Amino acid sequence: MSQLDNRSRSWFFSILVFLGFLGLWQVVATAELISPVFFPAPQKCFVTLYEQMNQPEFWQAFSQTISRMIVGFSIAAFCGVTLGAIIGLSSRARTYIEPTLELIRPLPASAIIPVFILLMGLNDSMIVAVILFSSLWPVLLNTVHGFKTVEPRLLEVAQILHLSQMEVIFKIALPNAMADIFAGLRLSLTVSLILAVVAEMLAGTTGLGQNITLAARSFRSADLYAGIMVLGAVGYITNTALAKVERHVLRWRAV
Repeated sequence: MSQLDNRSRSWFFSILVFLGFLGLWQVVATAELISPVFFPAPQKCFVTLYEQMNQPEFWQAFSQTISRMIVGFSIAAFCGVTLGAIIGLSSRARTYIEPTLELIRPLPASAIIPVFILLMGLNDSMIVAVILFSSLWPVLLNTVHGFKTVEPRLLEVAQILHLSQMEVIFKIALPNAMADIFAGLRLSLTVSLILAVVAEMLAGTTGLGQNITLAARSFRSADLYAGIMVLGAVGYITNTALAKVERHVLRWRAV
């Protein structure tokens, strides 16, 4: 009962903070501390968003952005977990590969987008490749860390019990790494959304990123903020969904 009360209290204060944020936005917009051309009132943005959602062009752009994000993230998640497990379980692989990973990982995504444009052109494949490259590293490096930090005593017990290598991986190493893997996945999911929008802005392809860019260029500030609201909602919903999956998969840790 107390846990339910704590959850209700958390929701209440979260909503209160959000309403306070909207109230502050309204006060600043009404007082015109910033020109209404650049900073419209929240109700105008919500009305614009409602109007956009009644247009098929909005949903076409929305679906294209989300599909690119999901495809890039899914490939990055699969490759990151697979390669991370291989590298994390092999000290020799870590010795040989980790220096190269640490060299490539800090490359800013904005710097590699022109490279992908030169190699692949302005198309969906380029955007997916950019998302894949940039969202690969969080899940890869977190997976490596999760697998290489297995408690040595657990491995000793596995040897005593004569467990096979696959049993060690799936019964000991993988459960130990799951928390790190999910931490990497949640970060990669955020990166994939950011890169989907940024790549669309730079490439000029149809999507939410292009809609925001066109709104900014034509000083349609309400459309711009409406687009940002959509991106915020997408990020919140996808992160919440992944967090629920994490709690379900790792429910044994709360026991």
